[in-house]
Amino acid sequence: MAQQERAVRTRRAVIEAAAQVFAEYGYAAATVSDILKVASVTKGALYFHFDSKEALARGIIEAQVQQTLPAQDLKVQEWVDQGLLIAYLLPRDPVVRAGAVLSSDPLGREHYGSAWPALIDRSALALTEAKERGEILGHVVPQQTAELLAATFHGVQLFSQLEAGLADIEHRVSVLYEHLMPTIALPAVLARLDLAPDRGARLYAQMQAEATAAEQPAAVG
Repeated sequence: MAQQERAVRTRRAVIEAAAQVFAEYGYAAATVSDILKVASVTKGALYFHFDSKEALARGIIEAQVQQTLPAQDLKVQEWVDQGLLIAYLLPRDPVVRAGAVLSSDPLGREHYGSAWPALIDRSALALTEAKERGEILGHVVPQQTAELLAATFHGVQLFSQLEAGLADIEHRVSVLYEHLMPTIALPAVLARLDLAPDRGARLYAQMQAEATAAEQPAAVG
């Protein structure tokens, strides 16, 4: 068990190091040597988990789409939460930031893929469930709306990156939802939605608290 835990920690350290390097230099300019320096692991340990730079990029993209958010009373709130959490993590989590960089690389993504299809599918599923529960307007087509959000979110992210180094990304994504949601949600549902810029921060704090509680040993007696 201890050996397995060490392997998990090593893999995570390699992923995080690769994410820092990819986020800073991009896929083409990044080297395995750069990643080894940041990760502080041996070349053998790195190649035990990832046999190439391409495999490292795929690992980052897979890690980006594995995030599970807390369930909400409204499915459409869960849909909004997906974007607000990403907005919170982009300036703070190198894996999320690197996943965004890698996914938008027009040349690199031909080799290792992109997080966009999985994120769009998850987005469309949440909208479909919201529509089945009568939370969104009848004209909304979940797949089209999911793709529109992905494209618009990417534009907002790029603008924030260039203008403010992502310092205002949470505010800008909140504004995006404030303009988008009246065309999607029923008025009674819209009034209940939390679209605040700090929503992502609160979600992340909740997720961290729940993860910590789950790691605590069960009480005996």
